[in-house]
Amino acid sequence: MFQDNYGRKKNLKDLIHQRNVLTIATGKKLYIDFAVNLARSFFLHNSESDIRFYIVTDNILLIDLDILNKVNLLEVSPGELGEGFSTKLHLDKLIPQGQTLFIDSDCLIFGNLDIVFERFKGNSVSVVGSYISSGEWFGDVATICNIFNVPHYPKFNGGIYYLEKGDVTTEVFSKARELEKKYDEIGFIRLRNRPNDEVIMAVAMQLFNQKPICEDGSILGEFVNFKSGVDLNIFTGKALLYNKPGHKNFQSNWPLQLGKPLVVHFLADYTSRYPYTTEIKKLELQKTNLPFIVINIYAYLFFTLPWHLKFYLKQLLRPIYSFFFGTRSIKKSERIID
Repeated sequence: MFQDNYGRKKNLKDLIHQRNVLTIATGKKLYIDFAVNLARSFFLHNSESDIRFYIVTDNILLIDLDILNKVNLLEVSPGELGEGFSTKLHLDKLIPQGQTLFIDSDCLIFGNLDIVFERFKGNSVSVVGSYISSGEWFGDVATICNIFNVPHYPKFNGGIYYLEKGDVTTEVFSKARELEKKYDEIGFIRLRNRPNDEVIMAVAMQLFNQKPICEDGSILGEFVNFKSGVDLNIFTGKALLYNKPGHKNFQSNWPLQLGKPLVVHFLADYTSRYPYTTEIKKLELQKTNLPFIVINIYAYLFFTLPWHLKFYLKQLLRPIYSFFFGTRSIKKSERIID
């Protein structure tokens, strides 16, 4: 018999069928705060499930107490997993037995994840995406296919990886770590001056015949594809992402016009503005035990409304400011590693 972090006894069969969510929060406090927000959203919608939540971190002391006692913690040394996107290339060493869904810390969960585990079940390594054989994706795709003698490889967002512990998973990630050492030599283009885990994992997955599951907007949503509007409410689980034809930001190369994802990925600067700031404040205020309707009103009045007023005021005054003072320099993101 084995015993998990909650003191529950499990046999080997139970462990094989165990379901886990894992995120990595190392380095800056910013990423640990992201992980806490993600964990709060997970427990809001999955508290009755048997899914375990893991945080991999190099600074346990920065994790808020309301989450500290709910999660399983995997402590690593600073720099042990590398920096930037490279940390994800070590997931095979971090995952427990069973089915594991890795979710980037800058995501929020808007529903029960049982259906996600069911859709991925039986794959050693998988992602949400589709195949590409030409074009540009952090390098010339056709050239890279020729280098590795493959017809195509998956294109996806690395906000989610699905893994089942075993030999194939180990082989895929070992190959990915090997490819990272030859990143520039292969012809991959860097992201924020770092190797991008997605293209490395895509090739490694293809070499070991690991397939993506269909991108239909129900599992993962990201704003780079849905730029026509968003309607979120973390309490009700509402997550509607729009890509409307005729909208000035319509993405004609993206096949979906509406996404209803269980996981929303707040890439780049989306974590510093609405709607992320509103939703994480709601999650934080759960600790007060106020009714959800009161928290919703508070978040709207003090976060959503001020952001919209500031946004539209800036849009209105920007031409005047630019006329007198020129363009402002772009503020460096806290997420960029020096």
